[in-house]
Amino acid sequence: MSIHSVKQELKFLSKPAKAKILQHFFKTGRGEYGEGDIFIGVTVPQTRAIAKKHASAPIIELEELLESKVHEERLAALLILVEKFKKAGEKEKKEILEYYLQNTKFVNNWDLVDLTADKIVGEYLLEKNKRILHKFARSNSLWKKRIAIIATFAFIKKNSFEETFKIAEQLLEDRNDLIHKAVGWMLREIGKRNLEAEEAFLKKHYKKMPRTMLRYSIEKFSEKKRQAYLKANF
Repeated sequence: MSIHSVKQELKFLSKPAKAKILQHFFKTGRGEYGEGDIFIGVTVPQTRAIAKKHASAPIIELEELLESKVHEERLAALLILVEKFKKAGEKEKKEILEYYLQNTKFVNNWDLVDLTADKIVGEYLLEKNKRILHKFARSNSLWKKRIAIIATFAFIKKNSFEETFKIAEQLLEDRNDLIHKAVGWMLREIGKRNLEAEEAFLKKHYKKMPRTMLRYSIEKFSEKKRQAYLKANF
C-alpha cells in the first residue's frame, strides 16, 4: 500500500463544489468546532471503498494520513483501521485500539468519531474493563467525550445498556450541543431495543436534561408522549 496512492485516489474523486458545502456543514470557520478542517469533497462511501482497498496497510504507514489537515485523508486512515480491526486477532486488535486512543487528537470531527468509535473502541471493550470510557467522559476534550458515548453503541447492539446510562449521566451537564446530540442518539438506540429501559432513565433525568439531548432521545415517541416530556423539561 502506498500512502501516495490513497491520496491520489481521494484527489481524483474530489469535487470542489461539494467540498465547499462540507466546509460549511462541518463548521470549519473561525471559532467553530471544526475550525481549520479542510475538505476536498469526497463522499463517505467513496472513502470507505478506498479504505477497503488498502486495508492491508501496516499501521505505521497510516501516520501521514492520520495527521493530515485534509479531512477525507484522516477519515481514510481511520476507516482502514476499522477494516483491519474486523479481521484482526486479539493481539492486533489491542494494537489498533492503543493506536486509536493515542491519536484521538486527529479524530477531531463528529463523523470521524461516529464512523469508528463503536467499531474499534466499543468492540474491543465489550468483555473488558470500561474505565477508559469514563475517563474520556470526564475529559475536557469534546471529541474524547463523544468517543466515550458513541463507543457504547457496540454494547447497545448487544442489548447491554448499563455503560451507556452511566456515561450519559456523566454528560448530563455538558454544555456542548454535539454531546447532547450524541447522548440523545444513544438513548434513542436503546429505546429501539428496550423502550422500558430508556423510559426508566428518562423518568429519572428528563427534567434536567439539555433540551437537544431530550429531543433526540424521544424522537421516535408518539407526538403525545413527546410533548408530555418536552412540556415538563426545563
